[in-house]
Amino acid sequence: MTAARLARAHEISDLRTMARRRLPRPIFDYMDGGAGAELSLGRNASAFDDYEIVPDVLTDVSAIRTGTTLFGQAAAWPLLLSPTGLTRMFHAQAEPAVARAAARHGLPYSLSTMGTTRIEDLASPAPLVFQIYIFRDRGLTREFVARCKAAGWHGLILTVDTPVAGNRLRDRRSGLSLPPKLTLRSMMEFALHPGWSLPALTGSKFDFANVSHRVDALASGSMSLFDYIGGQFDRSLTWRDVEWLAAEWGGPLSIKGLMTPEDARRAVGSGASGVMISNHGGRQLDGAPAPVDQIAAVREALGDGPEIICDGGVRCGSDVVKALALGATACSVGRPYLYGLAAGGERGVDRALTLLHEEFERTLALAGVPDIAGLSARHVRRRSR
Repeated sequence: MTAARLARAHEISDLRTMARRRLPRPIFDYMDGGAGAELSLGRNASAFDDYEIVPDVLTDVSAIRTGTTLFGQAAAWPLLLSPTGLTRMFHAQAEPAVARAAARHGLPYSLSTMGTTRIEDLASPAPLVFQIYIFRDRGLTREFVARCKAAGWHGLILTVDTPVAGNRLRDRRSGLSLPPKLTLRSMMEFALHPGWSLPALTGSKFDFANVSHRVDALASGSMSLFDYIGGQFDRSLTWRDVEWLAAEWGGPLSIKGLMTPEDARRAVGSGASGVMISNHGGRQLDGAPAPVDQIAAVREALGDGPEIICDGGVRCGSDVVKALALGATACSVGRPYLYGLAAGGERGVDRALTLLHEEFERTLALAGVPDIAGLSARHVRRRSR
């Protein structure tokens, strides 16, 4: 997609429309969909509409200060690019394109365990964070920690809301297989989208790049990579396992997937430096609260120190302003940058991040807040129903 066409995207929903046109329907639904009736998916974004920004006036906003720190590293503004699995499924440039765009915007990027790029192959001047699971095979988790240390990564995100997979009905109905395969059912969709299909089906294979060596080493040779990963999720995890991981890593660690003040306190008490309030983008427990609605209570429980990242539902820069006023340290986004990636590769990610940042700074100026440190609960109120 040309730069001129991407310039016609004036908000994230425009990039979503472009992505939907470029991707085969099963691939778009995998990126865009949620679990069950998608109540949490829809609520994640709409919940931001329940909050109004209360502006100050006659404040000097000729210079807007947005810099912060995340995972102990400088960030140009309070945004993290969330981990997303199988990113190459949406564009052949995959995770490296996203990391390069993040670096240009001065933002940290998080690579998923389910990513299609190896830890060692993702060199970026941006702060790099690895999203990790505590697997049944603790040796595999310990290996990830050691590799991140050796590669100089800056933090870990432990995902804790996946004891089982969510009921993702769009994927069931579309017949999506992972990795995508040509079938009679999918052939027409793939044929109608050659811009995606030719690079995707003829390029390097879809792979969990950081885990594939484990399957290659299995003596039987009969287990697929996807079967191996599926068998590694552990339903027996407890807070003692978080304590173990925190001791193994010894650096910034955020727990992703919790929703309550009680669990946030347990996370910090178990060695985490912060939390990510998240319902997995509405892809796990349908009916879970919207993350933005949990921020204030979690901040009250944790006090001023630990990082609180609101993960889910951010679609414009004003959403980030609202989350910060409620007590978040930062927000994270997944689908917005994936829409950009699917629409136009690295340039599309650039466009998504540019739109979000422009909206963020414009909202701060209009709210009369020249420094994000000055945002507080008085700048936001819940809309009367």
